[in-house]
Amino acid sequence: MQITVLTPDRELFSGRAASVKVPGVMGQFQVLKNHAPIVSALEKGVITLVTSPGTYRYYDIEHAAIKEDDAPGKVLEFEIESGFIEVLNNEVALLVQGAHRK
Repeated sequence: MQITVLTPDRELFSGRAASVKVPGVMGQFQVLKNHAPIVSALEKGVITLVTSPGTYRYYDIEHAAIKEDDAPGKVLEFEIESGFIEVLNNEVALLVQGAHRK
């Protein structure tokens, strides 16, 4: 799946991922390959991404820089205040506020 995580001021992640768990307003849920189309609001909580093979970019808070990697199976976590997720044709877009890398 192609996943993009955006905040109003930066891109936190862009690339391929095997799965993503998000804090939906009705409870946490996970998105895997070939998930049905969905749009959902997100509440305060943690987004957990597991990368898949291929190059991806993520924001490294410690170095305040965008980094690239290609290691599959890497787990990235982001704490958010709120947001939205859209899933369509194996493309996942997360628009979030108050996010930082955990």
